[in-house]
Formats: sequence, C-alpha cells, structure tokens
Amino acid sequence: MAHRYNIISADSHLEVAPTRWTPRVPEKWRERAPRLVTLAGGGDGVLIENRAPYVLGLAVTGKPYQEHRLNGLHYEGSPGTGTPERRVSEQDQDGIDAEVLFTSVSAPGLWRALPDEGYLACVRAYNEFLAEEYCAAAPDRLFAMGVLPVTGVDDAIRELEYCKKSGLKGVALQSFPSGKTFPTPDDDRFWKAALDMPMPLTIHVGFLGREGPVFKYKKEPTEAGFGSDPIRLLTRFQGGSGQILIQLMFSGLFERFPNLRLYFAETMVGWIPYTLEQVDDIYERSRYWAEREYGLEPLARRPSDYMLKQAVWGFLHDPFGVRMRDVYGVNNALWGSDFPHSAGNFPHSMDIINEMFLEVPGDERYAMVAGNAVDFFGLDNEV
Repeated sequence: MAHRYNIISADSHLEVAPTRWTPRVPEKWRERAPRLVTLAGGGDGVLIENRAPYVLGLAVTGKPYQEHRLNGLHYEGSPGTGTPERRVSEQDQDGIDAEVLFTSVSAPGLWRALPDEGYLACVRAYNEFLAEEYCAAAPDRLFAMGVLPVTGVDDAIRELEYCKKSGLKGVALQSFPSGKTFPTPDDDRFWKAALDMPMPLTIHVGFLGREGPVFKYKKEPTEAGFGSDPIRLLTRFQGGSGQILIQLMFSGLFERFPNLRLYFAETMVGWIPYTLEQVDDIYERSRYWAEREYGLEPLARRPSDYMLKQAVWGFLHDPFGVRMRDVYGVNNALWGSDFPHSAGNFPHSMDIINEMFLEVPGDERYAMVAGNAVDFFGLDNEV
C-alpha cells in the first residue's frame, strides 16, 4: 500500500543486539559470530573475533545532551534498539514517516577476521534478518540498507542480487566492489548489475579502512615527494566521501555508466560549495604533472560537474548547508535524523527541521526532507 511521505530520515541507524540475528547463522559458524558481552563498566558490548569489543556509547542516545554517556549502556530499554514495532512508534514520536537505516556493529568489515565461508554466512544471516524479520514488520516505514561483503566482485554481486530479490530498498557499500581500496576494471560488473536491477547504492560516511593505495596509476614517478599523490591532493580539503567520488571519476566509471548515482550519507552539505571551487582549482594546477608523472588521464568534465551530477549527499543538523542549497542543488541533499546516534535530536527532529528550513520555500523543504529520498530509493509516495 502506498504511503504519503512528508518527512523521511535518509540517515538513521539500526542498533540491535547480535542475539536478534545470529541464530540465523549456520551452526558451524554461530559460536564465532558477533556475540553480546558485558563490559567492565557494566554496559553491553559486542565481541567480534580478534577485534576490540564494540561499545555502544554514543551509538544509543536519543536523550538530552546532558545524559549522553560513553559507557554503561544497554540494548535493552535504550531508544532505537528494540523491536521494529517499537521503532515505528519512535518514528511517530519524532514526527518521522520512514527511515533509511544503516547498520553499525553489523557492518561486514568488522567480521572480516572470520574465514570467507563464515564471514559470508554472517553477511547473509544479517541480510535475512533485515528482509524477513525487521523490515518485513513495517515495509513502508523501515528501509534498512543491505550489507555487502568485501571478499570480491562475485560475492558482492551475489549478495546484491539477494538483497534486491528479498525486497530491501538499497545496499551500503563498505569498500569498492572488489574489496580493494581503489577502483578496478572488474568492479564494472557490479556497477552494471546494480543499474540493471535497479538497486540504489549508498555509502555511509566513507569506506572501512583507508590505509591502502587510493588509485592504480599507469605509472609511478621517478621521485614522489610529500603531498604528490594526485587523488589524495584533490581531496585534501574533503573527507572520505569526497575522495571516493574522486577515485571513481578518474577511473572513468561515469563515462561508462553515466546514469550511476551514489548516495553518500552523513557527510553534511555545507562543505560542498567550497569544495566545488577548490577541487576544480587543484585539478587545473595538478592535471598536467599528474598525467606526465603518474599517467593519470585527464577527466572528460570538471571534477565539480561529477560531484553535482553523480552523487547525492546526506546531512543532519547543517543550517549553513541548507542556506547554501542553491550552489549544490536542492535535489542533491537528503536530510537524516541520525537516530539513535548522538548527532540526532530525538524526539525533537521537527524542531531541528523547522529551525533549518525557517525561510526555505515549501517545495524545496519537501525535496530535502522527503522528496529526494523518495526519488533515490524508488519509493511509492501516495499523493
């Protein structure tokens, strides 16, 4: 049944105890799957093999700033950690019609210590939990992003196909489809599959782990000094999300797939107008030596053009960013509440929205707090 969406949080979070979904993990791997533990401070944590425990901390707040805590928190009874039915009631309390949900401790990169078979079993178990249990309880209001493995393109496509078939509204990438820290030609099979389905693709903040190379250059300079890597140079005034987009544009991805658009969640938008100017200026200053020394082929368009046409960006409380909307485009920004994380203001999201959009025309406000999410995720919005 179609639903009328007036307010959609395009960036919320699903924080649930692993006991909710690990029974779906095959018995062979269940004991090595993420598990709930009690930490020294008395709060809940999630223990993942060969990793430091995941501590809830500011991941579950939904409370006044004065009550935010770093430890001693529990899934049981905390805002945003309960059943899907309770989550819908929390949406009602906050004045929200639906949420796009990103996972935290269940992000597959955190399970990578397991052998591939066990790792992939955990990924599938979690996605099954999302599709068959959590989102199924309110399919017009709970839009959890499926998680993708980082074990290669074939595994990523296989899980992408499962998520689409199971009815999930999108997936969240944790790395480039190959699992590498830079784009590869083999990734094209994944991008094509996503467009053919079609399946919306999202990236929350950035990719897990950024210590590796950022691009496969055709050549290496005889001498490379500090700050001379072209891709890193172009993104020195941005965060991880901006760097990912730069990596993709230099790979020629958007010439091969001009209709591909990515949603970068929780990036804010106030930085974009500044970056649009800076990235073009840095590109013009560096493009010639980058081609000569690194074999980095020139772009078909200005970097800023790719930023405006191939990506949409997520923001939380960003009044300055809202004022700058004409520069980056009203249709390129999606609001999110961040619930139940600490950057949100549950149950007062409407106060934050009304503050940011006080003098914004109604059609522009609607686009940024609901309409753009409806369009990107292909939701059926009843008129």
